Amino acid sequence: MKQAIFCWSGGKDSAYALHQILQAGEYEVKYLLTTINGEFQRISMHGVRELLLEQQASAIGIPLLKVKVYQGSNSEYEQQMAQTLLQAKAEGISHVIFGDIFLADLRAYREKNLAQVGLEAVFPLWQKNTTQLIHDFIAQGFKTITCCVSDAYLNEQWVGREINQQFVAELPAQVDACGENGEYHTFCYDAPYFKHAVAFELGEKVYKPLEVKSTDAVCSSDNQTQGFWFCDLLTVQSLL
Repeated sequence: MKQAIFCWSGGKDSAYALHQILQAGEYEVKYLLTTINGEFQRISMHGVRELLLEQQASAIGIPLLKVKVYQGSNSEYEQQMAQTLLQAKAEGISHVIFGDIFLADLRAYREKNLAQVGLEAVFPLWQKNTTQLIHDFIAQGFKTITCCVSDAYLNEQWVGREINQQFVAELPAQVDACGENGEYHTFCYDAPYFKHAVAFELGEKVYKPLEVKSTDAVCSSDNQTQGFWFCDLLTVQSLL
């Protein structure tokens, strides 16, 4: 079985892509790999607290690898990521798996960077129909909440919402069903392969002007984005 790292954002696309990989059985996922803003101790762009990320990894049962960045520049990100990937390669890792669906530029960027360290990229959801994906995601029992929305497409009322059939039905026509153009981003708190749900509470909603510095910023948008609404997700005592 091929040894792989899974590039984990903590959101629905990552969660569903990992589900596909685990079911197919072609790859053994040795680590979940996540970029963390070291200053704020949150997942880059999504704004989810590092502790919630750790609780996700614990519920999944796969060790977590963190790439911490502080300046937010491409060069810093690429340097830290390459160092981490080379260490993983030395352990026998040959592939890195991503949950990207449509963004060809981002795919090319990932493939180029991986080629430089001798690793291959895998995209299990590539070119899938996003409307079908989101309905399958909901039907299979994944539980997810929006943690970040772009104000180019959605307003404050859309952040902190559960992803369900009503959410999908109410999305504006110009918004991709999976938010693949950066319209919204999510935190997955339960999935068929989680040992238990991740407990959290909704915190305050905060608006932040656009300050994207890194190509790894999966929350980027070209549609007159002024900024993003974030919903702070707070850790709570486990409900189990």
